[in-house]
Amino acid sequence: MALDDRLPVVVGTGQSIERVAAVSALDLAAAAARAALEDASGLRHAVSRVSVVNMVSPVGPAPATALARRLGLAPTVTEVSTVGGNSPPMLVARAATAIAAGEAEVVLVAGAEALRSPDASGAPGPVEPELDRAPDTVVGDERAGVGRHELAAGLLAPVNIYALFESALAARAGRTFAEHRVALGELMTPFTRVAASHPFAWFPQARHPGELSTVSADNRLVSEPFTKRLCAVMGVNQGAALVLTSLGAARAAGIEAQAVFCWSSAEACDIWFPTARPDLGRAPGIAVAAAGALGASGIGIDDVDVLDLYSCFPCAVELAADAMGIRLDDHRGLTVTGGLPYFGGPGNNYTLHAIATVVDRLRADGGVALVTGLGWYATKHAVSIYGTEPPPSGYRVADTSAAQQAIDDDAVAVADGVVDDASGSAVVVGATVAHGPDAAPFSAPVIARLGDGRHVAAVAEADALSSIQGRNLVGTTVRVHGTPPRYRLEG
Repeated sequence: MALDDRLPVVVGTGQSIERVAAVSALDLAAAAARAALEDASGLRHAVSRVSVVNMVSPVGPAPATALARRLGLAPTVTEVSTVGGNSPPMLVARAATAIAAGEAEVVLVAGAEALRSPDASGAPGPVEPELDRAPDTVVGDERAGVGRHELAAGLLAPVNIYALFESALAARAGRTFAEHRVALGELMTPFTRVAASHPFAWFPQARHPGELSTVSADNRLVSEPFTKRLCAVMGVNQGAALVLTSLGAARAAGIEAQAVFCWSSAEACDIWFPTARPDLGRAPGIAVAAAGALGASGIGIDDVDVLDLYSCFPCAVELAADAMGIRLDDHRGLTVTGGLPYFGGPGNNYTLHAIATVVDRLRADGGVALVTGLGWYATKHAVSIYGTEPPPSGYRVADTSAAQQAIDDDAVAVADGVVDDASGSAVVVGATVAHGPDAAPFSAPVIARLGDGRHVAAVAEADALSSIQGRNLVGTTVRVHGTPPRYRLEG
């Protein structure tokens, strides 16, 4: 059977890293893009779209246009994504869809961060001058990740909100924070081994479980139960890029043999604000996106040879594995890079590194790969599937709208304790104790269920911190009071 010339394929990959010199994010994106364009020999002149992943580093309002100018490209479309680690697979899906529809011939997708200075102070790299006053088109969901209820309880930093999810998982497993931390060290140790062999990993060092889970001077508690080595590291200088085109264009350029097919993609969201989620230890949005992508490809999870699960914090891995019916010790492994704590978490761009690595691996070994990405607080999910053989049913984007509505309909009512008093007894459904750089606890936020079923986000009274430290309060009854809500242990 003749193959459709419009099938979208990845034909170029590139990654970059800089440990010593002062660089900007666009320096790193350009280096990765040049490598990808060189890999996709003969297609540079045909790039009609440049898509850039949202950058935390200072790059001005038109990073895609600025990158195109650096590379000597003349695209008709330049766009930048919204915030979120779901953005790379979302942009790849947009590119694949446009190519399959004949709306684009060659698309460059790139991203980078320069958040680590050469003096290791953690200051960002050079500021990129604004080359264009007119901003690039922004694509993606622009909603903020938290609302006033979370903000009133100090729930903004991802490490604190993801720690709430982890507390629910620990309680379900019947573990204390200390016991669960040991399990997390075991879970993430294989990730360090993968990072140790990846040429673009920020921390290419294999570690044993105790190095990840044991609290020490150089591995302090950040937010219970997480230690520093269990958390994503944004202070990196890394870039990645992909070149996508049609099978026909790859044939014409003589690079068909290196093409990896885009099989399918799907997106879904969990209930947008964490306080309104009925179960902090489940992520039905991942289940919907994964089922959609697998179903669109006509395969099951057991037909996948290579996996990369988004891994900003261990619970992201646990939630995805549970949602897809994958064991945490799956023989395929759960990462191709080493994950965000060990490979590096360059802002929103980690998953572009994962896809580039997956493509390189499929080129070498063949097979089918599945990559997940998530944005905000396990909120926005994107799943994509790639293969060395043509997709059984052509490239397809799954329709998840009905399943999305079912997720949204499960939202729990939230007590508006920011404006009105939300007092009463409540059972904790998610809890953490946040620690500062000096290792001292400074806040203990919770999400709890009031007697009428509404959820409330609250923070512990300051004088109660010492009695809460080290305890997983999930299942504990607390007394909530005040505006904004605060709590004390009952009894």
